[in-house]
Amino acid sequence: MLKIIKVTGESLSPFFLSGDYVLLRTSSRGYNLKNGDVVVFNHPQFGRLIKQVQSIEPTARAIRVKGTHPASLDPIQLGSIPFSDIIGKVIWHIKQPLR
Repeated sequence: MLKIIKVTGESLSPFFLSGDYVLLRTSSRGYNLKNGDVVVFNHPQFGRLIKQVQSIEPTARAIRVKGTHPASLDPIQLGSIPFSDIIGKVIWHIKQPLR
């Protein structure tokens, strides 16, 4: 399935900016993730986030993620993200129009 989500926050700036939209591929069978992919997920403490995959832990069925902005949450703070908390993998980036 596909889902469109509006980006809020600056954790992946300057590549993804608040107000942009992303098209997600959602799947219950996995996402064929690789390092560098961008995912949207639910975090128990911080809510819905968009981050870049830093590493994959296949035996734990989890990933580690990071932001690209210096003020983004530290990967250590986020911990491992279980595959079950992933909403989707970004397959298209819709940038907001220039003002």
